Amino acid sequence: MRIRDLTTLEECRQVAALEKEVWGYADAEDVVPPPVLIVSIKRGGVLLGAFDDGGTMKGFVYSIPAVKGGRLTQWSHMLGVTADARHTGLGLRLKLAQRERTLAMGVELIEWTYDPLQAVNAHLNFARLGVVVEEYEENIYGDSTSLLHRGSPTDRFVAEWAIKSAHVERRIASRGIGLIRDASIGTAPLVNPSVDRGTHLAPGRATLALDAARLLVEIPVGFSDLQKRDPELALDWRLATRAIFQHYFGAGYRAVDFFLSSDSGRGHYLLAQRTAEP
Repeated sequence: MRIRDLTTLEECRQVAALEKEVWGYADAEDVVPPPVLIVSIKRGGVLLGAFDDGGTMKGFVYSIPAVKGGRLTQWSHMLGVTADARHTGLGLRLKLAQRERTLAMGVELIEWTYDPLQAVNAHLNFARLGVVVEEYEENIYGDSTSLLHRGSPTDRFVAEWAIKSAHVERRIASRGIGLIRDASIGTAPLVNPSVDRGTHLAPGRATLALDAARLLVEIPVGFSDLQKRDPELALDWRLATRAIFQHYFGAGYRAVDFFLSSDSGRGHYLLAQRTAEP
């Protein structure tokens, strides 16, 4: 795949078409229109496309200029990859290219939202990119026409990617292999042990009175499939984890890491008190 900047209105139209393909939007309101894309990249936005050898766009990443606490940032609104190009590392390559463009602007922070119940995305964001999270947005996008989001409130984490930090550089350099993590993680208490129902995990009773330096929060793997097969159980997971994250973020914790175990069908967020380094 070749990744390059997108600069023309026709390329922006290709991005809009790819939005519909990736997310399955049924309503034009959910799609960022080409005129908005073209104007934003002329004033500091980043829009990159990935093309195969035949010149077909297989993915893109898009961010817009933003301000947080008086400092310039980039807000990464979308990253999409076609179904046949997933699990190839293309999403990671697009994020790293976005990082390069942003550093060249003299900007050192990129933020974006993602669904905290999407375990594969969490693994990419934390283990490969080195984000941290301390904000939880409840139903931020409202009802979505996307088949990927239907049936569950659009709750989201706000990922903070300090792209010039030593922590981020270590995570990128490690390529997710042989990460050195604090041995004390193994003794961190689990907030919400899940209940095995055979085909799917159900959320267990959560403990909201813990005050250890580090905590683990469990989520299921395959949440998108769960939304399709058992929307009621998916909603149970949404509401249960919403209560956990809102409580502990409010108590001074932030999410600093994620551990994925596809074999067990579980993923675990590591929460740490904000005085601690990731």
